[in-house]
Amino acid sequence: MFYDLQGNTDMTPIVGMLFSAVKENSQRLQNITNGMSQEELDYMGPNDKFNSTAQLIKHIMYVDLNWVYRIKGKPLPSSLEKQFGPMIDENDRLPMIKGKSLDKLMNDYKEVLYMLKDICKQLTDDDLDLIVSFGHENEKKATIRWGLWHMADHNRYHQAHINQLRTWYKKE
Repeated sequence: MFYDLQGNTDMTPIVGMLFSAVKENSQRLQNITNGMSQEELDYMGPNDKFNSTAQLIKHIMYVDLNWVYRIKGKPLPSSLEKQFGPMIDENDRLPMIKGKSLDKLMNDYKEVLYMLKDICKQLTDDDLDLIVSFGHENEKKATIRWGLWHMADHNRYHQAHINQLRTWYKKE
């Protein structure tokens, strides 16, 4: 297998490279979760003290969806908030998810990636300098360039948690 961060021919070079990083990490997420049973997907670690793989996938997806709409310069529609959200529950934790299949989660995530691809096709490398607000209260500021990089990095970060859950699950 050959790896490269070359973007699509219908994207500018830097936008394409950053989109490629997001795409590659989403493919890696698919690979590391491939073949998970529903029980493993819902497994919350020793003593049920951690977020499950299902919760982490939904979280990654929801964070990415929010970035898509930040990049668009539009608020997240309530229909998508209802479908993919919320970010956190009333206890400031990732919302509980049980019984949602891996296929459904990954298909939903692919939908978000299609949205990202569409918006990236419209961006120029100069647009990457535009500043957007983010955070639970939109209290933080970042460039679109940083947002795209963050999507890839955030996905990879939670993949480490998923790998740890897999290790624990196999031991139990």
